Amino acid sequence: MAKITQYSAINLIPEAGVDPHTWNGIPSPDIVSRTVHEIEARGIKVIISPDGDDALSYLKKIIPPGAEVMNGSSTTLIEIGYEEYISGGKSGWNVVHDSIRAENDDRKRADLRRKSVAADYFISGANAIAQTGEIVACDASGSRVGAWPFAAGHLILVVGINKIVPTLEDALNRIRHYAYRLENVRAQKAYGTPSMIGKCVILAHEKNEGRVTLILVKEALGY
Repeated sequence: MAKITQYSAINLIPEAGVDPHTWNGIPSPDIVSRTVHEIEARGIKVIISPDGDDALSYLKKIIPPGAEVMNGSSTTLIEIGYEEYISGGKSGWNVVHDSIRAENDDRKRADLRRKSVAADYFISGANAIAQTGEIVACDASGSRVGAWPFAAGHLILVVGINKIVPTLEDALNRIRHYAYRLENVRAQKAYGTPSMIGKCVILAHEKNEGRVTLILVKEALGY
């Protein structure tokens, strides 16, 4: 089950002034099934998980011990327990983010961040999925979406079915009118600065078989 935190959507919706009925509903099993078919037709492997605990268990299973692992900032990953799992060296993976945090030199830390998008395994959430199969994410800086098109060896996306919308246009509107507004509130509370829609990626097709896996979770997760 999703682990609700102070930055989960349910706690930010009133302040963000967003419409969860339009942008955060749970689609029917038939819509989910058709969406999975369209995603897989675009060269992306889809794993259906009943809840966040199962999604985390699958991550543990498919990422080998000692693997180089990086993740983008993601409320979804927090809610499934991923960040708690990788803290303190418990995972057995080479967690790149630990090296970034440990570097005190600003220039070296920035260089590590740039290189981190090319990790062997990059774990990320997403902001929207169109029923036509496109998966979309936006960042302020690009530190997450930079891994998506090519850089990461393996890209693993963990996304709740609440992010499924009818079309690509709806996916972009979900980001503008829902995800961004929630993230903007979160950023101001967490960092004291506003967010922005700075860099966007539309994952429309993957040529390299096995590179991208979507773990689609039957819960409402993240923004």
